[in-house]
Amino acid sequence: MQWYYTKREQQFGPVDEEELYRLARQGELTPTDLVWNAGFGDQWAAASSVDGLFTSPPPLTPPDVPSETYVPYGGGGTTHNRELMRMARESLQTHWGLGVGVMLLYSVIIVVANSIPLAGLLLSLIVGGPMLVGLACVFLRLARREPSDIGRLFHGFNRFGTAVGAYLLMTIFVLLWSLLLIIPGIIASYAYTMTFFVIADDPTAGALQAITRSKEMMRGKKWKLFCLGFRFIGWMLLCVLTLGIGYLWLGPYMQTAFAHFYDDIRPRR
Repeated sequence: MQWYYTKREQQFGPVDEEELYRLARQGELTPTDLVWNAGFGDQWAAASSVDGLFTSPPPLTPPDVPSETYVPYGGGGTTHNRELMRMARESLQTHWGLGVGVMLLYSVIIVVANSIPLAGLLLSLIVGGPMLVGLACVFLRLARREPSDIGRLFHGFNRFGTAVGAYLLMTIFVLLWSLLLIIPGIIASYAYTMTFFVIADDPTAGALQAITRSKEMMRGKKWKLFCLGFRFIGWMLLCVLTLGIGYLWLGPYMQTAFAHFYDDIRPRR
């Protein structure tokens, strides 16, 4: 179950029940702080009203693994897509300006890179990977309610070799699968969709390792991601009526939802 909590008039979450117990045990959550989950309806409740929160150990924590090794993510991919979209809207509630600015700058850079005669294809291959890592970094931090800024769009250039390598390998793999039939190529592209989130999230991951981890996380989750993307079809059609301008808002919405999807399916560390 996903929980939200407030401290000093700031809202945090979602966190799972185990993380909520850890916060209470370490004094980061006090009995007078407010908590909420989907079962509470529209009402928030004092943390002290949660049974056992301040008197019992957190549930399901293996005794031989320190609680510090757990992170408040990794819901096993069970969070409903409708909930992921709601979480994305909440994450962007006060950050739409940043999201739109990042999406505009990203679009301009990619369009300019692709429009350069002759060298455009090579340039797009060089900058495409780092820019996608930067995009993942920005919206992953927004999804987690962590500080972010437009400069993080260029974070991928700090891991230039890994980002370019992953981009090239993914392109080659998808092309090879597509030689069989279109469908295998599409399936492969869905299997690799978490690659840049992995690189943005783990500074130790190499290009091939990030691709492999994406494939492992997406096993059994490709249809769920397809359905999540399909939920934005109506918004896409509306954006066409705005001559594409609406994509500047739809892009951050989708990227933040995909970031929540990543957090929901990634394994605990």
